[in-house]
Amino acid sequence: MFDYPVGIRSRTMKDINGLSMHILEAGYEDKANKPCIVLLHGFPELAYSWRKIFKPLSDAGYYVIAPDQRGYGYTEGWNNNYEGDISEYEISNLITDIISLIYSLEKESIDCLVGHDFGSIVAAHAAVIRPDIFKSVVLMSAPFNGMPSIEQSNKAIQSDIHSDLQKLDRPRKHYQWYYSTKEANNDMCNSDQGMKDFLRAYYHVKSGDWKDNNPFKLNAWNASELEKMPGYYIMDFHLGMAEQVNIDMPSKEEACECKWLTDIELQYYADVFNNTQFQGGLNWYRCMIDESVQSKLRVFSNLKIDIPSMFIAGRKDWGIYQKPDALENMQLKICTNMQAFELIGGAGHWVQQEKPEEVAKLLLNFLSKL
Repeated sequence: MFDYPVGIRSRTMKDINGLSMHILEAGYEDKANKPCIVLLHGFPELAYSWRKIFKPLSDAGYYVIAPDQRGYGYTEGWNNNYEGDISEYEISNLITDIISLIYSLEKESIDCLVGHDFGSIVAAHAAVIRPDIFKSVVLMSAPFNGMPSIEQSNKAIQSDIHSDLQKLDRPRKHYQWYYSTKEANNDMCNSDQGMKDFLRAYYHVKSGDWKDNNPFKLNAWNASELEKMPGYYIMDFHLGMAEQVNIDMPSKEEACECKWLTDIELQYYADVFNNTQFQGGLNWYRCMIDESVQSKLRVFSNLKIDIPSMFIAGRKDWGIYQKPDALENMQLKICTNMQAFELIGGAGHWVQQEKPEEVAKLLLNFLSKL
C-alpha cells in the first residue's frame, strides 16, 4: 500500500456499521489519554485529503483520525449502485458510521468533529443531533443552513429553478442535480482526458490557483443570480462535469507549479477513484436533494448547533456563497456558540490542502479555548 507521510498510520477497522472502514490516524501512541479529533472529507476527496493536517495536530497532543467515508477509498462494504436502494447514504446513516467508529475506538465522545465540503454537512448534522458525542465542531467550506423545516416544502421552488436555468440565454444546470443523474459517474470515470487529468482540472478550477475564482455574495436563489457562478457549480446545460472543467484545464507549467497538490499526490487520488469510481459519493448528493429523504430530518426542525463551533473557508471559494444567505444564517441563527469565522486569503475550496499551516493554526487556537 501507499507510503503515507511520517507519523500517519493506515489501518482498516472491521464492523463499523456494516463497513470495513479504512482510517488514517496520528498521535495514536497513548491515545486513550489524549483528546480526540475526527476529520471528515468531502467530494471527491479521501482521508488522504487531511494528510497535511495530521502532524501539527498530533504534535500538539491530539489523537487524530480521518476515515475514508462510506462510498470512498479503501473502505469496503458499501454498494456502488445507481439503481435500487441508496438509503445507506442518508445523512443519518453517515453519522451512524462515525458514531460506530468512535465507539469502536473505545470512546464515548470526541473533543472535536471537523468536516470539509460534504464532510461539513455531515459534521453539522451530527453536531445538531448528538451533541453528547461531539463536544465541538468545525465546519469548512460548506456553510450549514439549518435542519429542514416542518412547514416548508422545496419541491415547487426547485422545479422552477431548473426550468429557469435551462431558459437562460446560455442554458445552464445546477451541478448537484447533475450529480444525481445516471450519466454523471460514467462521464467522470471515462472522460476523454482520463481520470488523472479530470481530477487535475477539477481540483484546479475550484482552488485559489484559478484566476477566475473571485466570489461574491448572491442576492437570491434565482437563475439570473445563480448563473453568475462558475461552470463547475452552474454548468453549461449540454456538458458533463468532465467536459466542463476541461475547458479550464491548467497548462503543464501551471500543473508543475502547483505546490499544494503534487503529481504524486494527484496520482493517489486517480488510482483510488479509478478503482472505486464516484457512484458511492454521488449517492450522497442524491439523498441530499431528495425531498422524501430530507423530510425524514424534519423531526429535528429548529434545532441548532449549540456546541462550540468554528467556520473556516478559503476567501476564493465560491462554495461559501452558492446558497444565498446560508453563510449569514449559519452565523446569526444556526450556530449559537460560534467561536470564530475565518476566511483564508489565497485559498479556494480545498483550503486544508492549499493552506494547511493556516488551517492547523486556526484549529489549534479554537481547540485551546474549549
